[in-house]
Amino acid sequence: MAAGGGTRAIVAAFFANSGIAVAKFIGFIFTRSSSMLAESIHSVADAGNQGLLLLGGRLARREADDQYQFGFGRERYFWSFVVALVLFTLGSLFAIYEGIEKIRHPHEIESPIWAFAILGLAIVLESFSFRIAIHESRPLKGAATWWSFIKRSRVPELPVVLLEDLGALLGLIFAFVAVAIAVIFDAPVWDGIGTLAIGVLLGVIAVVLAIEMRSLLLGEAATKANLQAITKAIEESPSVKQIIHMRTQHLGPEELLVGVKVAFNRGLDTAGLAAAINEVERRVREVVPIARPMYIEPDILAAAASE
Repeated sequence: MAAGGGTRAIVAAFFANSGIAVAKFIGFIFTRSSSMLAESIHSVADAGNQGLLLLGGRLARREADDQYQFGFGRERYFWSFVVALVLFTLGSLFAIYEGIEKIRHPHEIESPIWAFAILGLAIVLESFSFRIAIHESRPLKGAATWWSFIKRSRVPELPVVLLEDLGALLGLIFAFVAVAIAVIFDAPVWDGIGTLAIGVLLGVIAVVLAIEMRSLLLGEAATKANLQAITKAIEESPSVKQIIHMRTQHLGPEELLVGVKVAFNRGLDTAGLAAAINEVERRVREVVPIARPMYIEPDILAAAASE
């Protein structure tokens, strides 16, 4: 994964969520709070999701074979899509169901001090995980906004971890506020309202992730910056007259397929044309190293225009 950054963020989130899940379940046993139960299931789902992301990264490193000749880079997109589905089903739907049940049949929260202590600890741990995810994402984000980074990143793990951690932090705040209101005002229905809010939040995040991962699975083109760099590298090659058309597609976060039809200078013999093509490939890979599978088709402008 991108310079190991994705892996570090995932591992940090896995250990944080595993510890938080255990603490929350202990809190639920003592408090019987539905918000605590929803948050417990949420943390278990998150820890499982980090495991799926690590699995996807491992499977993506397999060598290409006769059946999958472009390799397994899209494994990372697939397992990130699965994470979105798990977050929606295990996290969102469960919390929504539990919230509606507790709104219909509220009951007093037992030993609320346990809930406040564990939620406070969870906020600290989740903040630590979120901070790591932000730190590892900054080099890839550059000057773009965070929303633009999530929408346009070709590395799936970091946006997934960022949104998961953000959702976890907001969910913890919802749970803390809901339990506080339920205890202070002796209104246990707020425990159910907090749980329902957590479910809706997770549902929104899961839908956003599913949409973005679907786009990556379908095969997104190179980023605008990479397209400009590739175009410039080809056009500045001494034997190139003009690019006729170009198509790109990400086979994985760190592997870009490039197909381009090029009008080369007239008068090149077979050896000269081969050398010109090799020079174009060298120049492109110099500026965009992930452009590994590359297919360059020489053509004549007039012939191409008539196609």
